[in-house]
Amino acid sequence: MRIGVYPGTFDPITNGHLDIIKRAAKLFDKVIVVVPINMNKKTMFSVEERMELIKESVQDIPNIEVDKTSLLTVDYAKKVNATAIIRGLRMVSDFEYELQMAAINKSLDKNVETIFIMSSHEYSFLSSSSVKELVGFNGNISEFVPEVVKEALYKKYQK
Repeated sequence: MRIGVYPGTFDPITNGHLDIIKRAAKLFDKVIVVVPINMNKKTMFSVEERMELIKESVQDIPNIEVDKTSLLTVDYAKKVNATAIIRGLRMVSDFEYELQMAAINKSLDKNVETIFIMSSHEYSFLSSSSVKELVGFNGNISEFVPEVVKEALYKKYQK
């Protein structure tokens, strides 16, 4: 079984992330969307909230699982017998960082590949940060996130 791991903060998951997930699901028998437990990173949504939003957003894709980990991504990949770490690239500016991470991961485990999937054109500008900023200004985010995420974001900003 070919297993791919797609790590990310997903704070929150966007349609750009979903685009990568759907395309990766065609390449692998199973894709595990994994949320790192990172105590140093301040997020709007808790790990559990992010996992639930992801699960609700991918429920129509049968070969997707959602998990969390405190391990390095490459160690998590090894733990679940994944052959690849999936990374989305939006712009050239993403490439340098992602290439560096891929090289580090390869040095840590030669058996785990990094697969880069370019964002579809309509999502090349999209980030979780930009979505949160739009919500902060009462902007319309309907075309950028699933409905469940939109509702969760507006609820967070109403507090």
